Amino acid sequence: MTLRRRTLIQAGVTASLAGFGSVLRAQTSSKLRVGYLHTPAVDGQIFIGQQMGSFAKHGLDLELRKFTTGLELFQAMIGGSLDVLSTGAVVSNFPARGQGKVFLMNNIEYATAQLWVSSDIKSMADLKGKKISTTTGTTAHVFLDRALRAAKLDPASDVQIVNQRMSEAVTSFVSGAVPAVALWVPFDTTVREKVPNARMLVDASKFFPEAAIMGGWAANNDFYDRNQPLLSKLIAAWVEANDAIVNDTDKSVAMLQKTQYEQVPLEQFKQQFTFSKYYSSREWRSKYADGTATRWLQQVSDFFVKYGNIANPVPAEKYFNPKLYLEVVKA
Repeated sequence: MTLRRRTLIQAGVTASLAGFGSVLRAQTSSKLRVGYLHTPAVDGQIFIGQQMGSFAKHGLDLELRKFTTGLELFQAMIGGSLDVLSTGAVVSNFPARGQGKVFLMNNIEYATAQLWVSSDIKSMADLKGKKISTTTGTTAHVFLDRALRAAKLDPASDVQIVNQRMSEAVTSFVSGAVPAVALWVPFDTTVREKVPNARMLVDASKFFPEAAIMGGWAANNDFYDRNQPLLSKLIAAWVEANDAIVNDTDKSVAMLQKTQYEQVPLEQFKQQFTFSKYYSSREWRSKYADGTATRWLQQVSDFFVKYGNIANPVPAEKYFNPKLYLEVVKA
């Protein structure tokens, strides 16, 4: 055998083995259908993890689908087109109805929910008899209800809450059709740009921790029962992304803005990022273990139970199981 022929054969064998390795990796990678909202409080860890390669490292191939509201997310998951989802306050809603299991928290939506008003509204009292646009059943609605009640206003009789998709709710405010809008970031960017004399009257931070609103992950009931090892891999990958955010916030925020939120100026995006309260994986472990996370979930579930007239609601201690997280993140 000539040297040239031997070299060509060896090269072919090497290429075949490399190709086999690629096929093997593809075969061992598990596809996960993931729904999410495009807001940094919800998709921050997802896209940081994608950039870092943490999901791929743990053998996960995320098939990402963007939604406008958490309500639509859960409807898609209940209908079978999603395996898991990441959302805001709605993570405390449908599971309380027995639809979905919560297994992972993202952060506290500390000040992501905000009430913006026109220049003629000087105080919460001025909202009496007025229209307020928002998306009911979401983080913004939970916050708005708390803010109104704290101001001694009855959400059912003292104001008129107009239910719209958030983009439409903001458009209604920008056009002057309503004097107030309860929104979540980054929709405040549109208000700041198009209504220069508008102002933020209050945000959710005023009611922390008594009304802490958590965002997090839920799985389809059947998927949760059958695929807990896969969910443990998701948690492990999320932990790497989350701790990168906590340990090197500036780098993570710059990466996220450049790849996912280019329409928001970097300095403004940095400010928006501070509206969520992030904890390290170890800090979250303590909140899972001592029941804090469960209590925070229940606080918001109580709102949905009352607002949605949920019969025989499932308590947070039943729909949220911290076991998977505690097994991944050791003490």
